[in-house]
Amino acid sequence: MTMTFINLPVRDLTTAAEFYRALGFTSDETTPDGASVQIAISDSTRLMLHIRSAFEEYTGVGTTDTEASREVIVGLSAPSRERVDELVDRAVVAGGEPLGPGTTNGPMYMRGFRDIDGHQWSFLHLAG
Repeated sequence: MTMTFINLPVRDLTTAAEFYRALGFTSDETTPDGASVQIAISDSTRLMLHIRSAFEEYTGVGTTDTEASREVIVGLSAPSRERVDELVDRAVVAGGEPLGPGTTNGPMYMRGFRDIDGHQWSFLHLAG
């Protein structure tokens, strides 16, 4: 099985991990140095949250200012339109920023938000 690891810098590791747990994801482990935490999104997808200094050490460059620019939009599928709405609603309740109502484009329904560190996410359901 191929696994996907999404690595993101965060301002506060504990607060960021709590945000993603509020969406229903689970924390697997914190690195021994306390600089990163792994969040299980699914059996094959993990979110790796890193304090900014650790992220910059991995990449060798500074982090993107999410108030001024976007480097990536993380998109994840959901089994239904209702689940898309539920996940985004949970993100907003946990402190995320909604990015408008859901949109339908052919068989795809999508809705997005920005997390508490300004990273842009979308959940989508593909009918059919």
